[in-house]
Amino acid sequence: MDVKAGLARFVYGSLLRALSPVYALRLWWRGRAEPPYRQAIGERFGRYAGTALPGAVWIHAVSLGETRAAQALVDALRAEQPSLRLLLTHGTATGREAGAALLRAGDAQTWLPYDTPGATRRFLAHWRPAAGVLMETEVWPNLMRSAAAAGVPVLLANARLSEKSLRRGARFAVLLRPAFAALSRVLAQTEADAARLRDAGAGRVDVMGNLKFDVDPDAALCRLGELWAKASGRPLVLAASTREGEEAALLAAWQARPAPRPRLLLVPRHPQRFDEVAALVERSGASLSRRSAWFDDQPGEVAQAADVWLGDTLREMPAYYAAARVALLGGSFEPLGGQNLIEAAACGCPVLMGPHTFNFADAAQRALAAGAAERVADIEAGVLRAIALTADEPLRARMAQAALAFSAAHRGAAQRMAAAVVATL
Repeated sequence: MDVKAGLARFVYGSLLRALSPVYALRLWWRGRAEPPYRQAIGERFGRYAGTALPGAVWIHAVSLGETRAAQALVDALRAEQPSLRLLLTHGTATGREAGAALLRAGDAQTWLPYDTPGATRRFLAHWRPAAGVLMETEVWPNLMRSAAAAGVPVLLANARLSEKSLRRGARFAVLLRPAFAALSRVLAQTEADAARLRDAGAGRVDVMGNLKFDVDPDAALCRLGELWAKASGRPLVLAASTREGEEAALLAAWQARPAPRPRLLLVPRHPQRFDEVAALVERSGASLSRRSAWFDDQPGEVAQAADVWLGDTLREMPAYYAAARVALLGGSFEPLGGQNLIEAAACGCPVLMGPHTFNFADAAQRALAAGAAERVADIEAGVLRAIALTADEPLRARMAQAALAFSAAHRGAAQRMAAAVVATL
């Protein structure tokens, strides 16, 4: 197995090195719409200019969702060790932008390099962290091998692994099993995740819950959303974190409903699609107002007359949830696995889910059991149910209270995971 694994890593690493020019071009291309992708490209290949942080805790939060979850862990770690220094790494522009708010004096933030042997060795040799924490699913073969060689223990925190991902990973077991086995400890969200992670090759696995329950929604953003709801004059139905393939069907179902109807608040998952979704709304025949065009953070007369509000901003999801009477969960109406509904629950927003929530199966099932969410067959059924709920305030209010209770009942993972990280140090 060691010989096979070594050969597989050699082929894998050689392929990644050969593709390096393609990666660089892709970053430059993405930077047209999201300029941060063009910043510090050398870091993606293990070339760093910052000062080393010996003894720091390195946390890798690849994208926005992982960075939000990392916030609760960082707060708990700082409570345990006030002198903690943090090295925060990311893979996406949205993750890096959100992560900047977690930094204090003496911390550092950088891109995690691509998973080539040389880049990962240079990363660890430059920064010299005391321990690493990978958020949720980010286990890379060469990164784990380089960490072991450098004597850096690595934990997988808030870990989750769907049945689909386990099956997909089995095709690359010769690479991934040694990587999972090299983890010092795995802090899983659920018992089902823990069982699948053990099947993938992880050794010590403990169930500690989901960090996202410990992330408090920003109170100022919630107040802003409440102002939007009052300014709307009509109930707002939120389509939260929608993905490609969902918006067209949603708009068709929405426009098919007779007026008067609630106002649709549409928030795409990926910022590079804001303009694309705006064009879809206009082609549907609906009138449109974009959040980015509002003056003084409140909708004006044009927005109040529009059929659809487009949430084309970042880090304002608590405001969107606070404004809405009910939310349709993006990613769940196509076979994409759904999105995190925990933030909606923390804001007291009832959720309607489609059939596809396999990436967040446990949270979805618990929300259903708690009465904080309902499942519908498809987007047309979701639109009908959402409009019905806006007209049934007693039922909607009961679901909102159930959502808040569901959120409060599952807190505590941050303290448990922080204690595990500190024990590793």
